[in-house]
Parts: sequence; C-alpha cells; structure tokens
Amino acid sequence: MNTPFDWSQAYRHPTDWNQSFPPLSLPAMLAESVARKGDAPMLDFMGRRFSYAEVARGVARVARGLQQRGIGTGSRVGLFLPNVPHYVAAYYGALAAGATVVNFSPLYTVAELEAQVEDSATDTLFTVSAAALLPTALAVLDGSSLKRLVVGSVAGGLPAAKSVLYRLFRRRETAPLPDDPRVIRFSALVDNDGRADPATIDPEQDIALIQYTGGTTGTPKGAMLTHQNLTANARQVNSIDPDRDADDRILGVLPFFHVFANTAVLNRTVLNGGMIAMLPRFDAKQTLQAITRTKATALPGVPTMYQALLDHPDLAKTDFSSLRVCISGGAPMPAELRDKFVAATGASLVEGYGLTESSGVVSTNPYEGPVKAGTIGQPIPATHIRLLDKEDPTRDAPAGEPGELAVKGPQIMRGYWNRPEADKDSFTADGWLRTGDVATIDADGYIRIVDRLKDMIAVGGFKVYPSEIEHKLYQHPAVKEAIVLGVPDAYRGEVPKAFVTLEDGYEASGDALAAWLNPQLGKHERVSAVEVRESLPKTMIGKLDRKALRAEAMG
Repeated sequence: MNTPFDWSQAYRHPTDWNQSFPPLSLPAMLAESVARKGDAPMLDFMGRRFSYAEVARGVARVARGLQQRGIGTGSRVGLFLPNVPHYVAAYYGALAAGATVVNFSPLYTVAELEAQVEDSATDTLFTVSAAALLPTALAVLDGSSLKRLVVGSVAGGLPAAKSVLYRLFRRRETAPLPDDPRVIRFSALVDNDGRADPATIDPEQDIALIQYTGGTTGTPKGAMLTHQNLTANARQVNSIDPDRDADDRILGVLPFFHVFANTAVLNRTVLNGGMIAMLPRFDAKQTLQAITRTKATALPGVPTMYQALLDHPDLAKTDFSSLRVCISGGAPMPAELRDKFVAATGASLVEGYGLTESSGVVSTNPYEGPVKAGTIGQPIPATHIRLLDKEDPTRDAPAGEPGELAVKGPQIMRGYWNRPEADKDSFTADGWLRTGDVATIDADGYIRIVDRLKDMIAVGGFKVYPSEIEHKLYQHPAVKEAIVLGVPDAYRGEVPKAFVTLEDGYEASGDALAAWLNPQLGKHERVSAVEVRESLPKTMIGKLDRKALRAEAMG
C-alpha cells in the first residue's frame, strides 16, 4: 500500500509544509491590506491607477448600496463581468455586505447564464454596458427570477483620455440601457456615504463564492467555497513565493471569474498588498505592452497563452527584466514550450495544479528550483495528498502504482450547491476530495498527473493514458498542440486517435506523423491515425478542450 509521503523531509518550497491558517474573512483580509498599504496602487486598468484606499471606498459604497436594497446575508450576487475595476468593487462589496458572490463567464449564452442564475437563486447581477454582455444580461433579467441588474460603464474605469476615445470610437461596442426600474446604473448604486453595516461573517462556515464547474459529468455544479477556503488558499500561494516582500506587480490577464485567477491573481495580490495590472481580456500584443509599461513581476497563465506570447512579433522588443515568475495551470505544460519561454524571457515558468473544488491551487513546482518538467511539483502548505486505488477508491493504490489523486486541506470546498448526491461521489467517506486525476508521486515528493480516470482509453482490456501519447507527440518539432481521444473500434472496443496543429513554418502529414509516432509506443497504445487541423477547440481560459473535441469527433 502507499505510505503517505513525508513532505516535511523533502519540502522544496521556502516555507513549512506543516502549518495552519487561522480563520479569516475576505473583507477582513482586504481591510488589513488597506490599513498597511493605503495610498499604494492596488489596480492598474489600462494605465489608470486606483489606490488601496480608493478601492476600499468603492467597496464600502457598493456594500452600502446593496444593503439599501435589502441585499445582505443570505443573498446571492452574480458577477457577469470581464476584468474591469467594477469586478473588484462588486466582488469585495458584495462580500462586505454579507452576501455570497456567484461568478459567471462573460462568454455564456443566455441559456447558460439563465440556468446558473436559477440554480444559484442569484437575485442581483453586475455587468457592464458592453454590447457583448448587456443584451444577454437583459434577456436573463426578463426570463428568470433575477430581481435586478447593476450596469457599469467600461469607459468610466479608463484614464480620462482613453475614456473620451472609447466613447468616440467604440460607441458601437456599447449597448443602451432600457428605462426599467430593475436596471440600476453602477454610479447610482454607489451614490451613498459608504457607511455599510458591518456583516457578521463566520469564515469557516459562511459561503463567500459559488463557483460553477463542469466536473466529470459535464453538468455544471456550484462549488461552495467559504471565506476561509479562499483566504487560506491566498495565504498558501503567497507563502511559497520567496520574493513576496519585494515589489509585487502581477499581470491580471486571466479572467477573474475563473477560480485560478480569483485566487492566484486577485485574492493573493490583495493579501500581499501588491498591484494588479488588469486587462479586460487576453491579447498577446496588449499583454506584452503591459509587461513593459507596468514592469510586471508575475504573470499567471495557461500554456496556450505563453505560446501566443512567444509567437507574437513584439516579443523581441518587450522588456522582460522585471518579470520574475510565471505560474502555469489549467492544462499540462509541454517541456519544449517551457524551455522556449524561459529562454526568451529569463523568467521562471513553473507548472502548478488545482481545481475549482480546491479554491484554485493544490500544488506547484517551487519558484526557485528544482523544477521537474512534466510534474505539478509539491503540495502547497497544509495540503495533504493521497493516491487511491483506481478501481476501488475505498483503499489506497498499490505501492509504486498510479492512483487517483485525493486531497485534503483548508482550501477544499464545503461541497456542491444543492447537490448532495454529487458530494457523495466527490468525497471519500473520511473526507478526502477525489480529483478524478490519476497521478504518481516520485521519491522526491513531486507529483505527476498521468491522466484523468474518465479520459483513459480501454484498448482490448488494456488501459491507455492519452497524456503519454500526447507527450510523445510534443517531442516532434512540427507539433504545436495535441489531443488524443479514444475512438470506436469494432475489434478492440476503442483505439487512440491523435488530433494536432502544427508549428508555423512546418509541414507534416498525418500519415507521416503516425509513422514517426507509433514505433515509439506499445502495441496497444498505437494510434489509428493522426489528424492535422488548423486549430483545436479551447475552453474559455484558453486551454485545449478535450470535451468539445470529443463531442465534435463523435458527432
């Protein structure tokens, strides 16, 4: 049987693994940083800066405006927003009022947003007057039990000159507000004295955030994350940064509505008193310009984002001298991509791992070596790891064999919103969160994800890990991206098939790639074909979308 690894004997992060994190609410965390940092910049939005004191005043006015409308403890407040200053004010403002925040992707359709608004019983929704968002929000206001819509102006968060240009040249990108008492301007909501009634918050029991995840079934489920879950994860992530006391300017291009950015960009930086340079969405050119302009020290992202930066012609004229560390999550980081990015920028690029159900982060490679390519590093402090038998999760995996990764720690969710049956499937009887990911732990305590339980391909009785085949494909110089799926086979049940895109300037046929690949694989691992495509589907945060490709390929 697997013996629990003694992390304290081989811990590579610059802090103790065995530590505790006292209960702390998100409003209290913000208040502590405001008291310390005051006039220091907290947000940079396209060049306009907001200090900690300014943000705190905005948060207080949001809280007061919500309370004046009967919103507080027991209410759910939805955020249907890109990375704009309104998000930060609404997020911390709703929490200060005692409400629970519900994050919604700005990419949702009317049907998707309406379904999650109804499921969460969200009664108030924040958005902005962008033409890409407001019509969807208004349709949901009319078609659901949503009571009110708070609408901000993107131009209002910009520097004065840019605000004028936005109004002049991007008028077509905004949508008019209807004359409807249920629709409230953000400016009207915050037109008050900011004297909100302090909410009574139990950090370990009260739900701060309902964060939707597709999980293993594809049916969206709301992970209930407490104040303590989120502040503990922020403190865990902050504690592993050896330079956390130095200048802290993090580039916020990952969407705040996603749990990775919510912890690793927003909450962690606010905890540390750093500055967040916000971009409304990822654009390679704008991101490179922002690195130079703000002298960013950190850039959390996903592999496809780092690839896009490497591919951009402005890479060579970007000043990377300030950039210390980049944390990659969301999808496996190809070793070749990591090496190219480090060589081009001089920054450390480390791979980490987390889930919505874990408030964002479970483990990461150390910021200052040794980094083991292809691993997710070691667990962050106070995070316990266990490998379960893949066939029988009531027992540990046999010693030396891969097992289902299970996690315990202060960042693990309370459970799923109104889904007690899903809780039974996701937790063991003794409270370990089952991730659905198959992993190994090496002698140095580094964790390697070898696949997902649901993605394993059954080839004539043999279990094949798609990630192992993808790893081989990435070693071919022409292969830029790769996804391997199981496809039906009359004789063996299913067989692997690879889908790839090619690096610029390379040509290779599917047949040639298959002929190169298959001799390197075991007989049951060999692919039936390699299909070369112009592009592969990606999720809302830019990682390769296996689920979408499977639906397309099998459709």
